[in-house]
Amino acid sequence: MAEFQYQVITSEGKEKKGSIESKTKESAIALLKAENNIIISITEANIMNKDINLGIFAEKVKPRDFSIFCRQFVSIIGAGVSVISALAMLSEQTTSKTLQKGIMAVHDDVSKGEALAAAMRKHSKIFPEMLCNMVEAGEASGSLEIAFERMAIQFEKDNKMKESVKKAMIYPIVVLVVMFGILIAMMVFVIPNFESMFAELGSELPLATQIVVNMSYFIRTKWWLLILIIALIVFLYKVYAKSENGKYALAALRLKLPIFGVLTQKSCCARLGRTLCTLLGAGVPLLEALEITARSMENVQYRRALLMAKEQVGRGVNLSKPLKACGLFPPMVIHMISIGEETGNIEEMLENIANYYEDDVTNTTEQLTALMEPMIIVVMALMVGLIVMAVMSPMLQLYQDLDTI
Repeated sequence: MAEFQYQVITSEGKEKKGSIESKTKESAIALLKAENNIIISITEANIMNKDINLGIFAEKVKPRDFSIFCRQFVSIIGAGVSVISALAMLSEQTTSKTLQKGIMAVHDDVSKGEALAAAMRKHSKIFPEMLCNMVEAGEASGSLEIAFERMAIQFEKDNKMKESVKKAMIYPIVVLVVMFGILIAMMVFVIPNFESMFAELGSELPLATQIVVNMSYFIRTKWWLLILIIALIVFLYKVYAKSENGKYALAALRLKLPIFGVLTQKSCCARLGRTLCTLLGAGVPLLEALEITARSMENVQYRRALLMAKEQVGRGVNLSKPLKACGLFPPMVIHMISIGEETGNIEEMLENIANYYEDDVTNTTEQLTALMEPMIIVVMALMVGLIVMAVMSPMLQLYQDLDTI
């Protein structure tokens, strides 16, 4: 099957671009004409335009965009508008170009008689699997509005948690960049002005001063080698991070980092509670819900733990037991899930877990930001101070020698 890029005028008089798979160009043209399209152009996809179409350079849809989409869908459907009309309206309102293309494609498929969930699954690179499963459950139970309402809350919580973590990391990253910029500027522009002075002294330089002078010379003359070394380190890190052993080793390392490891654990607990609660509340079976939740985990250690838990739950074991055995979840999570299994209200317990850890993540990130601000400033002051002392120590030594004469 070959892929063809096309540009057509639809039966509604709108211009449309997209791709279609067919054995030959002629059969692709026939398929497009069968839908009452007027063909403007059609070409076989090559490596360049196929990659662009697959979304390598496409904007990734943010949770906030999905949240707005779900909220608007609920409002429009609640007003008595059909799903097809709602999709047409939403495709014109969304600000995300990627999501807009996805909604338009889903609209075309639903217009041909496909179910909404099935149409979304055809564009799985845009619509998350969890959303597709929720929509499918909503269609089956006749509660499509409730499914979208639950997903709106899910995306809102997910966006809030990610933004809080991102906000906590922006300040230290900016300060670190400024710090390294200052150090490089001193090495390139300030230290060379003192080298001639040191040479005129004629005496042996202190070890710290000699190290600073050598570093300055290396950065000014071998900067290309420094860039190559950094690029090589980044390349090797990415290769290792993509390997199977590297993924798990780095994921385990992140969990052992001071403060950041605890933050990762709390984020994963919040994701577990919110995602699993949302799926179970929509009627998704527990095993399927566990698999979807596992795939939503960014840390592969938690992903593997949930997949192993799914296998044991499939054998009749309570969920709390494999979660406890993996050693990744805090005792509170284990106890609350165990209580939920005993009392039959596991959804409520999962929601309580999600609410608690989402708030905890927000509080932890705020504390982390407050803690890191003075620490980074102190580190910056120490590094600049050490360079200044290394530069000044030969001159101080010279003054002391003059005083003894």
